[in-house]
Amino acid sequence: MKSFTYERPDSPEAAVKAYQRARGARYIAGGTNLLDLMKLEIERPAHLIDVNRIGLKKIEETDEGGLRIGALVTNTALAGDERVRRDYGVLTRAIVAGATGQLRNKATTGGNLLQQTRCPYFYDTNMPCNRREAGSGCAALEGHSRMLAVVGTTDACIAQNPSDMNVAMRVLDAEVEVLGPKGARSIPIEAFHLLPDEEPPVKEFALRPGELITAVTLPPPVGGKHVYRKVRDRASYAFAVVSVAAILQEDGTGRVALGGVAPKPWRRPEADAALPKGSKAVADVLFADARPTDDNAFKLPLAERAIAAVLADAQR
Repeated sequence: MKSFTYERPDSPEAAVKAYQRARGARYIAGGTNLLDLMKLEIERPAHLIDVNRIGLKKIEETDEGGLRIGALVTNTALAGDERVRRDYGVLTRAIVAGATGQLRNKATTGGNLLQQTRCPYFYDTNMPCNRREAGSGCAALEGHSRMLAVVGTTDACIAQNPSDMNVAMRVLDAEVEVLGPKGARSIPIEAFHLLPDEEPPVKEFALRPGELITAVTLPPPVGGKHVYRKVRDRASYAFAVVSVAAILQEDGTGRVALGGVAPKPWRRPEADAALPKGSKAVADVLFADARPTDDNAFKLPLAERAIAAVLADAQR
């Protein structure tokens, strides 16, 4: 691991100023993903800014009737919050499906939003990867791609977003609040995670340099039945081959988002509108522009069956 300097500010504003002062800085909270990448020298920050003492650990009700979740709320605290369990059940279910209790105790809401892909070629520094080194190529295109994305990809990158929490946040229409050198702003979750351009570099998040996630805001509850279904290779904690987050109403309408199939949580308004027509209609919309590899083409029928199972669950 490359040597680095370290500081621990006491407010979000101080953290942003620290970032501006230090070249090659990164924010760190739970560190469950960043530290792994630093050990492999995929991430090589010159300066770490520990944000654990800047507050941002509360879950508060908003004036509009939703919830504001501080960026440093742990996954354990978020999944266990009574209001989240009652009104945003898909979020609790997704988080609990996502990792062991030990990881959930450390992982933060903000950090989970920034979780990097688990593409094996991203982690193998001997292989070309446009996410690590722009213009080096994408080894996954001709390599082992069973777990990788089938839609929203380009020849520059076919990596998938691995987070369970992000899929639930997408179906809930969350907003991501950030603070940076130019002030505060809010980013819709739909726009927060980016698809790869045709040409590298590959940019994963809609964050400007120095911006720090401060909170995630959930809109007022929409009711309905909340379902999260995760298909994985083993029953113990593993990344999703395909996952489905859905909020379904008694009249057959609702919302659906998929995980494990794209570089970002995958949702289309037209697919939501197709829910009353059944799983095939929904899958046809979601995968209209799919470009799977020979290794992962099985994800298309698997996702359709997972959607069908979710729709069947909603009728019980």
